[in-house]
Amino acid sequence: MFQWLTTEGSELKSHIPGSTNYITDGRNRKKYGLEGLPGDSKPFPSNPHFKSERILSEELRNDIYHRVVVKKQSVRAVSTDTGVDMRRVAAVCRLVELEKQWREQGKPLALPYARAVHEMVPTTKLQRDPRLQRERPHEQINDLPAHRLTDAQIFYPVSESRQFTRVDAGRVFSAAPARLRGDDQDDQPWEVVRDLNLGERRIEAVGKGDSEQRVLLPADVRIPHPHLITLESERAANPDSLRDVWRAHEKRLKEGNEAEEKRKQRKQEAHDRQVSRVQPRSSRFEFRIKDVVVSKETTGTDGRNAKAPGRRYGVPRSDRKKGQVKIPTYVLV
Repeated sequence: MFQWLTTEGSELKSHIPGSTNYITDGRNRKKYGLEGLPGDSKPFPSNPHFKSERILSEELRNDIYHRVVVKKQSVRAVSTDTGVDMRRVAAVCRLVELEKQWREQGKPLALPYARAVHEMVPTTKLQRDPRLQRERPHEQINDLPAHRLTDAQIFYPVSESRQFTRVDAGRVFSAAPARLRGDDQDDQPWEVVRDLNLGERRIEAVGKGDSEQRVLLPADVRIPHPHLITLESERAANPDSLRDVWRAHEKRLKEGNEAEEKRKQRKQEAHDRQVSRVQPRSSRFEFRIKDVVVSKETTGTDGRNAKAPGRRYGVPRSDRKKGQVKIPTYVLV
C-alpha cells in the first residue's frame, strides 16, 4: 500500500480543478496525456460496468432557474433546450427558491460541501452555444416507464396486408376493438397531444363499472416531448433548410404550451364551478363546500370508489377485518 501511495497514488493527492480525481483518471493521464480520457466516468477499475452519473453545474442550475422564474419560459421548452428532464427542472426551481429563502433568513449553507461534491463527480457545464447544449444533453428527457398493460405477452394474428402500428398495439393491450381503416393514420404525436389538451379529442375508454379503463395510447404520444419526433423527421427530410425546420418547431412548441395552459384553465374553472366558497364575517377561515353525488358511477357498489369525495362516508374501514394485511407491501416511487 505504501509503495502504491508513493508511486501511482501520489498523482491523486491533488486533483486538477474542474475534473474528477478517480483512480482510472491517473491511469488515463499516463496513457492519453494530461487531459485523460474524455468522457470516462468509471471510478472503480475492477468494476467497469459502474458509471458515475453527472450532476448539474452551478451555472446550468442558475440558468434553468432564470429561464423559468424570470423569463417565464415553459418547463417543457427549458427541458428541450438544456437537455434536462422536466421533473429535474421543476426540482431545480424549488431548490434554488428554497436556497434564496435561507439566505434571506440568515441560515448557513453548506457551500464547502457543495464545492467538494462538484469536484468529486462529473458535472454538466452550461454551453454558451444553444446548439451544443442540445447536442450534449444532461440526461434522456424522453424516457417512458413501462406501462402495466404491456407486461402481458399477447399473440395477436395480423394479416400481412394490414399496417399494424403502435396505435393498434395499444388497443390490443387494452382489449379494445380494432379501429377502422383510415382513422387517425396520419396524425403526428404532437397533434394528438394538442387536441387532447384543447378538448377536441378524448381518450377512448373500454369496460364498464370498476373495470373501466382508458385505451393505451402509443409511446410517441405518452412521452414527455412528442414534438421532438416531428423535429427529427423534418430535420432528416429537409437537411438544407434547418432554419425553417427550427421555426416550425418553435411554432409547434408555442401551440402546445398554449393548449396546455388552456387545459389547466379549463380544469380550474370546472373545479371552481363545483366548489362553493363561504367566508363568514370577522373570520380568517374560508369554507369550501362541494356537493357529493352518491351513485353507482361515483361511489361504486361498495361505497369505496375514488371518483367522488366522501367515498368512505357511512362505510366502515376494512383494516379491522380478519386476514387484512396492515404492513406495506409496495412502495410508490
